Amino acid sequence: MKLLNLTRGKVLAERARVAETPGSRRRGLLGSSSLPDGQGLVIVSCRQVHTFGMRYPIDVVFVDESWTVRRIVHGLKPGRISHLVLAARAALELPAGKVEETGTAKGDLVDARPVV
Repeated sequence: MKLLNLTRGKVLAERARVAETPGSRRRGLLGSSSLPDGQGLVIVSCRQVHTFGMRYPIDVVFVDESWTVRRIVHGLKPGRISHLVLAARAALELPAGKVEETGTAKGDLVDARPVV
């Protein structure tokens, strides 16, 4: 799916995988050597993420049920855990620096669209 910041008119990810099963949510980005620009991961029903076992930092955008940005974590380094975001309904994992590059901020509206 394609992730768009509707508020800023910016693309967060051209191709994002969706992790919605318990196994895919647990696995997340583990085992990957990098997260190339233009890619991302949407973890549904997620209020907290960790980077244990990862090899690179990521930006994390937590969104609520209306896909409004509730919290942003810039450059979450390997071996760390994010804050618990009670209002979150999904976490968007993006390449480190993507949030700053797109100007994404708390309160922005994000949209996920199928890639055709």
